[in-house]
Amino acid sequence: MPDKNVSTATIPAPAHSHNPKAHGSLDADIIIKNAPDPVFVSDLEGKILSANDAVYELLGFRTDEVLEQSLSRFISPEETREFTAALREVIERGATRNARLNPRSASGEIIPTSLNASALRDMRELDKALAYADSLIKNAPDPVFVSDLEGKILSANDAVYELLGFRTDEVLEQSLSRFISPEETREFTAALREVIERGVIRNTRLNPRSASGEIIPTSLNASALRDADGKVIGAIGILRDMRELDKALAYSDSLIKNAPDPVFVSDLEGKILQANDAVYELLGFRPDEVLEQSLSRFISPEETREFLAALREVIERGATRNARLNPRSASGEIIPTTLNASALRDTDGRVIGAIGILRDMRAYEKVVRDLQESKAELQEKILDLEKFEEVVVGRELKMIALEKEIENLKHGLNKITRG
Repeated sequence: MPDKNVSTATIPAPAHSHNPKAHGSLDADIIIKNAPDPVFVSDLEGKILSANDAVYELLGFRTDEVLEQSLSRFISPEETREFTAALREVIERGATRNARLNPRSASGEIIPTSLNASALRDMRELDKALAYADSLIKNAPDPVFVSDLEGKILSANDAVYELLGFRTDEVLEQSLSRFISPEETREFTAALREVIERGVIRNTRLNPRSASGEIIPTSLNASALRDADGKVIGAIGILRDMRELDKALAYSDSLIKNAPDPVFVSDLEGKILQANDAVYELLGFRPDEVLEQSLSRFISPEETREFLAALREVIERGATRNARLNPRSASGEIIPTTLNASALRDTDGRVIGAIGILRDMRAYEKVVRDLQESKAELQEKILDLEKFEEVVVGRELKMIALEKEIENLKHGLNKITRG
């Protein structure tokens, strides 16, 4: 535990707390170790003093390759300067939010991340571990709570009260079932069992009711809270307010649904996750025959390889243009199309799939065929005209020759007559 001003940072920053009456003090190492997101502690020069397993999992380095190393080892010189500026902001304001870092992993991959950091103060005059835990939970940007294995809320940060609109005494020592429906209470209890068995749970949906009665869509990430002996004694939950994201998704769903062209969303393996009515109209399949199906069901093996190559281009460049696809419809018709695809990204900016727009090329290809047929007909007519011209010219030449022969005969006749 450092005893000088240092910074604690998470990507994004989780926080944890304790219930001394129920479980005794939880030291900072337990808090960091149980964080579901990558968390590290650095001094004011950027040297990494402590990190949790999620950091090593994210970057792929061993512990000895991270601890006591400068963060500049993992980021570019420009980002090192930005991180130093973020440290100055931590010193002046106590926290910094959503600074972008792109550390390089052990495999060489550049990983886009968002950094939240808060100041860690000298707590020698207090119980350092408990104060540190309180500092972590207090400065977490997302709503964070700690519950026991029955779902009773033991600790929560200000972001929880701001999200729900309740006072502290209306939340602490209350069961989470007070704020969510009976069905979601059963789901949360199942999530707690999964936390006990696996140590973590991701993206469970909860819809707590606020003090004003509003139902707030949230996503819950939870990790096991363990005591000094490694026994699971509760859960550390991080909520993410999904209202804005849900609005954005609803808007994108509306855009996709109302798009005049066939639009679909696929994951990075080519599985179709979403499609609009124009897709079903184009292919003649029902939604249940398209959704959750691989695109390879509708195109040839060769085109499947081309589509996967297009997906790689989407991942690398963010988009691909005018790839040719010829899906087979429900009636067996091969439909010529062109595919324009763009990257589908998650909230952290990672490419998680592709949004594909198909253009039916049948009318275009019919026009091309008609033009080609017209061209062939014109060429044939030109040949006929050339033949006709050849015949006409031949006749004219014969007439000229006959006229000359007649003139010669007349001239000869005149000579005979005069003689």
